[in-house]
Amino acid sequence: MSSSKGSLRGYIITRLILVIPMVFILLTLVFLLMRVAPGNPILAALGGHLSPAQLAVRERIGGYDKSLIVQYGEYLKQVVTGHLGTTLTDHRPITQVIAQNGAATLELTVAAMFVALIVGVPLGMLAGRRRDSWLDTGARVFGIVIYAAPVFFLGLLAQLLFGHILNWLPTSSESGVLVQANLTPHTNILIIDAMIDGQWGDIPDLLAHLVLPAATLGLVISGVILRLVRVNVIQAMKGDYIEAARARGLKERSVVVRHAFRNALVPIVTVTGLQAALLLSGAVLTEETFNWPGIGSELIFYLEARDYIAVQGIITVFALAVVAISLLIDLINAWIDPRVRY
Repeated sequence: MSSSKGSLRGYIITRLILVIPMVFILLTLVFLLMRVAPGNPILAALGGHLSPAQLAVRERIGGYDKSLIVQYGEYLKQVVTGHLGTTLTDHRPITQVIAQNGAATLELTVAAMFVALIVGVPLGMLAGRRRDSWLDTGARVFGIVIYAAPVFFLGLLAQLLFGHILNWLPTSSESGVLVQANLTPHTNILIIDAMIDGQWGDIPDLLAHLVLPAATLGLVISGVILRLVRVNVIQAMKGDYIEAARARGLKERSVVVRHAFRNALVPIVTVTGLQAALLLSGAVLTEETFNWPGIGSELIFYLEARDYIAVQGIITVFALAVVAISLLIDLINAWIDPRVRY
């Protein structure tokens, strides 16, 4: 009987099993961290606005008059059933907040990662291929400077240059007022909703609003990807298989792209996936700078309102998203490089 060790199916099953304790630990940490502060979310958000009797009623309805163990069990039940409660501030179901504002953050994240990849990967490959040349030096300086620059500062410069001086692009919001009013929220991702409704004339406006925030965030992340691609291509170019490929008469471009870059993909995919997870949960400054209606802006609003029920629900979804992306990264790496499975 052949052993399943090293098989892709066995690796997938093992990773799926390991996800269960990882999710359990993350959910436990989220629950405990949200209860480090004294009192309870009802008192923190509504204290001073309601009478003691009204606060007691709200605490009883929310289950905060129960023991910590009972609250923890109810929290896990909410996560499993997908009902994360209702915000205290504006009485919206938290799942609705995630669906509406999270879709805008997802749209921004995907667009930013696209920018980061089309800038960082080619520059990194060129720099790695032409090590110590002027091109390599320029790419390294660009990567360091662009990553070190505060994203909100780059955003303000982009707004000033392309929005106010050149007047090429809109500087805030996700779309024009009339465009958003005419769209049916099928997915809450406006570009997809416009395609579903057949509103093709609205897509240029939606793309124009997306360009500046996506480019700003994507360029910052491209600095990380550029340096990572460069280092791994340089290491891969030292391998014996590269010399063998050259000895077979392959063109240098084919050697770099098909051999060196492919063998350097595992760390590149890992870091790129982790950057996507960070973008999904941490594009707060970009959303604030460009008035982008994403989940980061909503999280700041609920934090300022001390609406810890909403904050707990949003952070829970963030944690689950990070776990899902980490799992996806591991599976892609196992598919690319069989050595990962052992």
